[in-house]
Amino acid sequence: MNAAPPKPVERQLPSDEARELLALTRDLVDRELLPRAAEEEAAGRFPRDVFRTLGEAGLLSLPYAEADGGGEQPYEVYLQVLEELSSGWLAVGLGVSVHTLSCHALATFGSAEQRSRWLPGMLGGAQLGAYCLSEPQSGSDAAALRTRADRDGDEYVISGTKAWITHGGQADFYSTLVRTGEDGPRGISCLLVPGDSAGLSSAPPEHKMGMQSSPTAQMHFDGVRLSADRLVGEEGQGFQIALSALDSGRLGIAACAIGVAQAALDLAVDYARTRQQFGRPIADFQGLSFMLADMATQIEAGRSLYLAAARLRDGGLAFSKQAAMAKLFCTDTAMRVTTDAVQVLGGYGYTQDFPAERFMREAKVLQIVEGTNQIQRLVIGRHLTKG
Repeated sequence: MNAAPPKPVERQLPSDEARELLALTRDLVDRELLPRAAEEEAAGRFPRDVFRTLGEAGLLSLPYAEADGGGEQPYEVYLQVLEELSSGWLAVGLGVSVHTLSCHALATFGSAEQRSRWLPGMLGGAQLGAYCLSEPQSGSDAAALRTRADRDGDEYVISGTKAWITHGGQADFYSTLVRTGEDGPRGISCLLVPGDSAGLSSAPPEHKMGMQSSPTAQMHFDGVRLSADRLVGEEGQGFQIALSALDSGRLGIAACAIGVAQAALDLAVDYARTRQQFGRPIADFQGLSFMLADMATQIEAGRSLYLAAARLRDGGLAFSKQAAMAKLFCTDTAMRVTTDAVQVLGGYGYTQDFPAERFMREAKVLQIVEGTNQIQRLVIGRHLTKG
């Protein structure tokens, strides 16, 4: 059974343009995502055509400058688009977030010449990006990465393996963090690697609990030669670039989590209204009604938290702590809400006849990607206790 069209969320948006953008997004979710999500997930098919459709609609470039080919929308608006997409199909919403993350390094740290040369193509809708930071032995400890890029004249030669790469083997470009110098964070740099580079290959996709339609794979760099002008920023600046991207990326994951939670709540409410027990809808029973109320309250709190962090970012203020808080709270909320949705549906919630079980499996990964929630707690604690 496909998920029903989500009920429109009451949103406070900053402009008529933003309202039109959210209406467009909801229309695309209803027409392009909801009718296909369950079948494509079950088959494990990557919906590359959907991303082209979103690109043509301008949804792959929203937070970047118009001068670079972007939509120049505030993060407050972009994140709500992500939420709407994720309520229809998490693999798509998360994929847009990953693409946006993969463009961040060049858009924020690239030279004017680099941005004019490559960014319009990356933001134009035809290309899809991936972000290569994690490795088989360095996930949360990103500063311990081992993939090397050695200078050879006017080129870098890259050797190593990246792990857990969303869009691995499918992306048109890879924003890749490599070691160009000493051990530790100061020896890391960022390179923009074309997806068709000689020596670049992907392993078979991982067999995951959820998000089967979104390929996650190791990427192997076997002597990949790359022109030195594809260095983003300066040598040794890569760790700073990575942290900057992750602060924004965590907000993307938070918005995706609220989208999944909202879809699960909508399903649970519809079921509770129609399911009859003891001669009346189960929504009339206080125990279940209280459960729905808690689910809705947690979702509203999470949405408010990620939007507050986005508004700090849009205002040019520090938002790293708030991004970690939003990622932590929203993804934990998604896990609780989707688990409760399965409970509301009872035995039907445990079957694939309804999408509740898929929502629950999808929610789990959001507590892990782009920094586990234990890492988020560490980040928040350091912000609270540093001098």
